[in-house]
Amino acid sequence: MPPALTYPGVYIQEIPSPVHTIAAVPTAVAAFVGRALRGPVNTPVRIHSFADFQRTFGSLWAMSELGYAVQQFFLNGGADAFVIRVYGSPLDLSNFNSNPPEIDLPALIGTLRIAPNSPGAWFSGVGLTVDYNTRVVSGSKVPGEFNLTFTLTEADPISGAKTITTENFANVSVNAGSPNYIVSALQNNSKFILTAGAIPAQPPNPSPPGNPYTFTGQGGPAIDGSFLTELDLTLPSLLASKQGIYALEDAEIFTLLVIPPHSPNEGVPLDLDPVIWSEALAYIRNQNRRAMLLIDPPSKWTTKDKALTDLTASLPPPSVVRDPDTVMYFPWIYFSDPLLKGQPRAFAPSAAMAGVMSTIDSRRGVWKAPAGQEATIAGVQALVYNLTDAEIGDLNPLALNCIRLLPIIGTVVWGARTLDGADAQASEWKYLPVRRTALFIEESLYRGTQWVVFEPNDEPLWSQIRLNVGSFMRSLFRQGAFQGATPQEAYFVKCDSDTTTQFDIDSGVVNILVGFAPLKPAEFVVIKISQIAGNIPT
Repeated sequence: MPPALTYPGVYIQEIPSPVHTIAAVPTAVAAFVGRALRGPVNTPVRIHSFADFQRTFGSLWAMSELGYAVQQFFLNGGADAFVIRVYGSPLDLSNFNSNPPEIDLPALIGTLRIAPNSPGAWFSGVGLTVDYNTRVVSGSKVPGEFNLTFTLTEADPISGAKTITTENFANVSVNAGSPNYIVSALQNNSKFILTAGAIPAQPPNPSPPGNPYTFTGQGGPAIDGSFLTELDLTLPSLLASKQGIYALEDAEIFTLLVIPPHSPNEGVPLDLDPVIWSEALAYIRNQNRRAMLLIDPPSKWTTKDKALTDLTASLPPPSVVRDPDTVMYFPWIYFSDPLLKGQPRAFAPSAAMAGVMSTIDSRRGVWKAPAGQEATIAGVQALVYNLTDAEIGDLNPLALNCIRLLPIIGTVVWGARTLDGADAQASEWKYLPVRRTALFIEESLYRGTQWVVFEPNDEPLWSQIRLNVGSFMRSLFRQGAFQGATPQEAYFVKCDSDTTTQFDIDSGVVNILVGFAPLKPAEFVVIKISQIAGNIPT
């Protein structure tokens, strides 16, 4: 509203700008779902390094590929990820601490009841120490205060190496009115321990014992969960309770979904049930998550011929979910296994490939194919099968992206197609960078146009939309995201009476039409050579 003009003079009025900046969303946030030794269950935890994973979920575990997958992601350039721990067991998670151990401490604090904050046998490695070397106030110690130290010792079952994590709580109190009340201190600050009951009132005039009191954990649930199945990971009924992959409903954004296979130590086939891939894709689509699902090839594909036979069969394997939002790489890769004293072991390639995508995105942009000599895979000991040019020529038209070994350069990715990119499909989403660029633009515009909701639906709004969306698309054009020498050749933004009719306006709808000319990778490089005629006159 303009100010009331009551006196002769100059009036200043600030006019809000019509520009609403559209921020580019991240393109390489990976989501990993699997088993871990400890940590919150069915809760997405954001991490930025493998050290973050270790602090929250424990170290590598021979019974799960999750830790290895996260390690390979960050080893290959990953920088941002969500991890969801799924506890594959009939154990009722809501009651796993229903019978917490009661620790009879010296008279000063009576009985302390503690419980693990996540299920698993890891709690047997917890040690507790109480001492009374507390602060002195006005010449004497504060009644009811003590020091509490938790020590978690995790021993690798194969190498025997031990990892020790310590939590210290100094000058905590048994008095509920104290700002250092032990119950609140543990609930708010401990990564491992919860108090599970009130502490009895302090006895009158206690005498602190002279020596520290030590307790060794008595174990949480005796098992660490079983191998994961559809019932734990992707069953659609889990969506309502946000369990399994559906815990990603609480994740702000992810763009790459990785579900590691079973561990060879679990005593079951390595490959996940194919229905898991179908249901994971359905979740991505139905919930509009705009992410790519990285599907691992069957472990039985140990040669090119085995892969080719399955891919060309009249009924291809159900794990090959041909969709623009799915991608697969072949073959499996040998990485060193720290739990086997560095000996190489075959791993599924998806986690490492998620890291390679993150690297290429940060260097060149999501519109650059994560393939070629620049797309090297770090830490590779060997490949399960070494592919030749001719063999890659058999698999590439079937949309199976290949990993190969090049002399001097190393192990590189040699394919950039979605699983919908087989030549026979003739899909417009044949190439992975084209599809990922589209998903990136869709998510950025979806988030950047929320301000439009409930605005007056007429030309002033449409012009603002054209300005804001056009500015975002122009910034991508300047970064080299599109074909074309001019913005007019590279993209268009249309929002006017042609896209939004009077019927749309009456229905409360505004339509925005955005088009772009994608960059497609130079998959085949043809060099033509001929001899010249020399000095022969023509």
